[in-house]
Amino acid sequence: MPRPHLSFPLSAFLLLALLLPPFFPTGVFSGESGAASVIREGDILFHTSTSSQSALIRLLTNSPWTHCGIVLRHKGQLQVLEAVQPVKLTPVAVWTARGAGGRYALKRLKNADAVLTPAVLERMRRTGVDMLGRGYDRQFRWSDEKLYCSELVWKLYRRAAGITLCRPRHFRDFNLSRPALAKEALRRYGGNMPPPEEAVVTPADLFASPLLRTPREE
Repeated sequence: MPRPHLSFPLSAFLLLALLLPPFFPTGVFSGESGAASVIREGDILFHTSTSSQSALIRLLTNSPWTHCGIVLRHKGQLQVLEAVQPVKLTPVAVWTARGAGGRYALKRLKNADAVLTPAVLERMRRTGVDMLGRGYDRQFRWSDEKLYCSELVWKLYRRAAGITLCRPRHFRDFNLSRPALAKEALRRYGGNMPPPEEAVVTPADLFASPLLRTPREE
């Protein structure tokens, strides 16, 4: 007897990804017992977004971290510069509480004390302010007209601090031909797919950077 062929619509795969609880590695904080006293300028924050495309990013990266932002001091307060619609600054407490389950992760440059000098931090602030108001790039293109979250963090560190947090991957590295992703790729890009060599940086790529560490209570 031939084996039955099972076919699931894209929405079923995305719903399953949303319903399955993400696996959080060690070094995860929560809103109640979080790392508010540890967070400082230049840190990178990660959480599992509750946005409609979070499940898609989890399927692409096999990581619970689907959104990230960088902590900058603005008007005397620590805020998170993030690429949403549009790029904006969000108070740290608001940002950390917004992720799924109120959980978030914190990463810091291993040699932050030596590298993130006052002059470098000031360049990061200026670079970040220049990004404010730009649109969110839902097609994940490597241009400055619009930005997505991990692209913003990567470019800010590269341009303001001269640090390459990770090596960008390429669009061809993501298997969009899988049934769970093919229809979404067609809906998102139509006939205008990015070229195979288009650079891509995901939140998971940044989280795995060997240049970053998870700070503890200090």
